[in-house]
Amino acid sequence: MQPVDFTTLTAICSDIRSRWIPARVEQVYQRDVHTIFIALRTLKGRGWLTICWHPQAARICLGSPPPRDRDTFTFSDQLRHQLNKLALTAIAPVSTWERVIDLQFAQRPDDPPLWHLYVEVMGKYSNAILTDGRDRIVTVAHQVSAKQSRVRTVQTGQPYELPPSLLGDTPNLEESRERWQERVSLVPGAIAKQLVKIYRGLSPTLANSIAEAAGIEPSRSTEDLSDRAWESLFQCWQEWLEAIATGNFTPGWTEKGYTVLPWGSIEPEPNVQVLLDRYYSEGWNRQQFQQLHHQIAQKLKNIGKKLGQKAQGFRDRLAQSEDAEIYRTRGDLLMAYLHQWQPGMKSIALADFETGEPVKIPLNPEKNAVQNAQTLYKKHQKLKRAREAIAPLLEEVETEIQYLEQVEEALNQLDRDRGEEDLQALKEIRDELVQQGYLEARKGETSKGRDRPKESQPHCYQTPSGFEVWIGRNNRQNDRLSFNIAGDYDLWFHAQEIAGSHVLLRLKPGTVAEETDLQFAADLAAYYSRGRQSDRVPVVYTRPKFVYKPKGAKPGIAIYKREQVVWGRSQKAKEYVKIHQ
Repeated sequence: MQPVDFTTLTAICSDIRSRWIPARVEQVYQRDVHTIFIALRTLKGRGWLTICWHPQAARICLGSPPPRDRDTFTFSDQLRHQLNKLALTAIAPVSTWERVIDLQFAQRPDDPPLWHLYVEVMGKYSNAILTDGRDRIVTVAHQVSAKQSRVRTVQTGQPYELPPSLLGDTPNLEESRERWQERVSLVPGAIAKQLVKIYRGLSPTLANSIAEAAGIEPSRSTEDLSDRAWESLFQCWQEWLEAIATGNFTPGWTEKGYTVLPWGSIEPEPNVQVLLDRYYSEGWNRQQFQQLHHQIAQKLKNIGKKLGQKAQGFRDRLAQSEDAEIYRTRGDLLMAYLHQWQPGMKSIALADFETGEPVKIPLNPEKNAVQNAQTLYKKHQKLKRAREAIAPLLEEVETEIQYLEQVEEALNQLDRDRGEEDLQALKEIRDELVQQGYLEARKGETSKGRDRPKESQPHCYQTPSGFEVWIGRNNRQNDRLSFNIAGDYDLWFHAQEIAGSHVLLRLKPGTVAEETDLQFAADLAAYYSRGRQSDRVPVVYTRPKFVYKPKGAKPGIAIYKREQVVWGRSQKAKEYVKIHQ
């Protein structure tokens, strides 16, 4: 994700000062180990200040309200205790061209600050530090010991010290073009890299934007620039410094991210806070989705591989147990022809009872015929007992494989992030796997230790006659659709003997589904199943009252009766879904 640089941070703070100072602190909430939310109240309204020190998404901005999960973090608990009901009286940079912001809190707007919350927006070194009025650290989001850093430690109880100063010259609006050009071109190199190297406060993204706004390729060498190019570049440089000095920013979206300057914007955004909140919220959700999807997919792959090997082992042992009758027959033959046995024999050929064909029986030369027959009978009993014991174990493993295939199919349907709804559906899959013991719960997260989040909603489409078709995104939704939502007049669809979503065709009392409606629902059931790559997939449908959940069955597993079969056209549904997503 695009990092918040000094220019963006200046734009954010300028906007907060103009609209949210002073404001009373009403609530503090911590979403995760990297993000807190502070509820601010002014005479004009209420908003949530987001402060994040994530290495890839460090920022401060007004944003959306936090989720309703229970907060169990110590850092936010300290902030609540110290800042609750105080006023945010100032937000100011602590040093020129540094990405460190001082949020000051006091009883009243004109009082000296009782607390300082220093927010350091510096990539992987980002942090949030609360100090008292004398700048002594009370609590810190991420403590840094001497073992972790030889340059600067950050721990409770010690005085707050600023991060080491940046190298480079300080940009100055009064600097002449000649002096500026001399500094930038002293050592030849790519123009964008030279700007970042020589001056403070520039990020690579900003340096590239300045060069591109001047019509210059950022990688172009300073030795190749004409006087006209230098003039255009300096003009853009001055425009940047003017925006910093006046606080006149132009937030908007670019092809690669966002900007707060008037260059490269393809879609303006009226508010820098909305810009930043949307960009990082969507980026955070996308990153969470990708990481969680990969984690679950890998776990299912590993578990499936182990279960497959386990099932194959049971099948091999069952195949061996099929030979049990052979050993019993050999024992009977040996007992029937005891007179043909002679001491020291290693094998004996005896005529089969039914076919008369000779049957060669291996013998232990140290045992007599009766003892050899007893060995064969024992082998027969052992294999027979093994078959009786292994058959239910194989059935149990195959049921587990079937369940995991159902989970995997739900995961495959969530092949890419399309918004918060898909992320929530993915989290429900993770929670289900945690409850079933396939995944470990994250630290500090238990079903009793947090509020239940808002449930994701199923897919919803309309048939040609205007009826709704609801499709489960995961096993939790499948169970809810089949056993809680489904009404007496609805129809329940599912791909026949294939892992897939539960599908409901919602019908009002007195209405009858046309053939086109049934085909439409069957097409969607085929598409949202493991057979979606096939042109035609058998789909069963029945009334919801004929759909049952076996006792002790895992989520998403159901059995049915009185079903009818229709062929679903998954490729037909694929075209429809693509248009309506």
